[in-house]
Amino acid sequence: MDEPQNSLTRKFTETEWTALKELRTLLPLIFEESFPKNENARRDPLTVWGVTLDPNRLDAKTSVVLMHFLRAQTMNVEAAKKMLLDTLRWRAEFDPAKAAEEPFDEAVFGKAGHMFGRDPDGRPIQYNIYGGDVDTTKVFADLDKFMRWRVGLMEKGCMEMDFENVDQMIQVHDYLGVGLSSRTPESKAAAAEATRIFRDYYPETLYKKFFVNVPAFMTWVFWLFRPMLSAQTLAKMEVLGISPITIGKGMLPYIKASELPKQYGGEADPNW
Repeated sequence: MDEPQNSLTRKFTETEWTALKELRTLLPLIFEESFPKNENARRDPLTVWGVTLDPNRLDAKTSVVLMHFLRAQTMNVEAAKKMLLDTLRWRAEFDPAKAAEEPFDEAVFGKAGHMFGRDPDGRPIQYNIYGGDVDTTKVFADLDKFMRWRVGLMEKGCMEMDFENVDQMIQVHDYLGVGLSSRTPESKAAAAEATRIFRDYYPETLYKKFFVNVPAFMTWVFWLFRPMLSAQTLAKMEVLGISPITIGKGMLPYIKASELPKQYGGEADPNW
């Protein structure tokens, strides 16, 4: 049987294909271990990041999703298997797809996160606003509610990736006007939990992350999470300063001016 292909799978190396085929043969077992109470677990499809994973059918999008877990574990099939198993269990418990559809208080979260624009290769761009007009005291007041909102936004970003040509996103975290008083126990707990969830359950979905409008005194904060992140993830992160000119200098090589909001050195007006 010919291997189903798309533009992303055609870029896989021989080593990656070997690991992928091994992991794929384990899918029925992984599904069964994830949901031991489901007698049909070996046959029932599941959805991850908007992609249907059928344990008994070859599919190019499934191959792309599985490759995320393999690359996160440097082609260690056993480690990728455990990571996928943990992800399936977490998704069943948390239900991130439902979180993406849940209503949240616009007065609290309405200005805190947006999906806007794409890079030249079609990757969606996600903006997380932790400064400006956003009242972070209210945003972080309830950790569980914040996490459902934040994971829901992440899931929306995944829904904008087709896993045919695009399987990663760009993220922008804006800290305009954030002061020392903003570093509360609640915000620290939220940042740590979000970092853990996206590291463990959304592997290799990040192409590039920009921290913008970062006051000099806050730069050190971003490296507090260094022990939680892999070297390959840290390499995708870039801390930029303040002013559209400075930010644009860092972001315009990745995002066209027509797709980048004016406040970040571009030409777009998203009317947030």
